[in-house]
Amino acid sequence: MATFGWTRVKKPLEDAAFDFSGLTDPSTFLATLDKAVPRYLDLVDNGALLYPACKRKPADANGDVRAIWEHTRLEAMRYLPLVPRQDPPLLIDATRQAEMIDGFLRQRPHENTIVDFTGTAIEDYGIAIYAGLNWLNHCGTLSGADPQKFSGTLRSFRRVMVVARQWWAIEGAAERCRQMLRANQRPPLVFFLLWAECTNLAREIAIAVAPDDGASRLKSVHDPEDLAP
Repeated sequence: MATFGWTRVKKPLEDAAFDFSGLTDPSTFLATLDKAVPRYLDLVDNGALLYPACKRKPADANGDVRAIWEHTRLEAMRYLPLVPRQDPPLLIDATRQAEMIDGFLRQRPHENTIVDFTGTAIEDYGIAIYAGLNWLNHCGTLSGADPQKFSGTLRSFRRVMVVARQWWAIEGAAERCRQMLRANQRPPLVFFLLWAECTNLAREIAIAVAPDDGASRLKSVHDPEDLAP
């Protein structure tokens, strides 16, 4: 097959590192995700990485617990950049959060990881969020993660969004958001809320996949980038 150029050429594994460390500006954060998702999927398509990450063993490329955590989170977040008619302010602009949260809460939860976008950004972001959370539920089952950690995932995130809606309804919320961003903190923007949820659930999956590979370390840190490579 190599004679016809059909043999897959694996890309260098150093390309499998996705650095989100130190990002606090939501626009930069979202732009970094937009670049990371196609690069990750390209590595998967070219056979450089076993997919999904939760199926990897220690002997596999990027089979360490840090990479599994990082890549599982990226797999869940990948649906946002796939939304066909992007409207990023719905995810990261303080003035659009009430609109986005209300739109999300009006949508009926679904259990699909195959997205069927409508062409309306506010609806499609909701579809993408549910798809990402359902992907993590799927990976939790594949990895044998503690089912209690994944019980009511969709309901749990909807409750988070209800609390966020209350936060944004308080007078002066937009200014508090700006103050938090200037202090390198993460206000309850929809993008940050989803990132945090995916980070926590992906950690549980990584612990289940590699329980003897630093699981205790994972429980004491908040992000895969806090672990030594």
